[in-house]
Amino acid sequence: MEELIELYKHPHNKGKLKEYNGEAREYSQTCGDDITVYVKLENGKIKDISFDGNGCVISMSTASKLTDFAKGKSIEELEKMGIDDIFKLMGFEVGPARLHCETISLEALQKAIKKAKEKK
Repeated sequence: MEELIELYKHPHNKGKLKEYNGEAREYSQTCGDDITVYVKLENGKIKDISFDGNGCVISMSTASKLTDFAKGKSIEELEKMGIDDIFKLMGFEVGPARLHCETISLEALQKAIKKAKEKK
């Protein structure tokens, strides 16, 4: 729990990238979490990534950990990620009411990758 609070207070990779070729925003009308992910793809991998937005401790800390994890990874690996992969990355599972909090940044990341691939 301490790690989550620390990542919420001092998130990694927060802010808009100066150079990116894909971006996507996800917004939850249920809870108000609002995340935009920016990616710079190069040679089939994530060269750089960041996120911006606001949300609860779970959504912000997950976005921070996911962007750390994604750096240097292949886009194929990230496109295949699902809920179970996020649970494993975070080290805990949430109930149905908070599921979107833990997956919103993954949804934005996968959409940002798709947009970047479409630009090529």
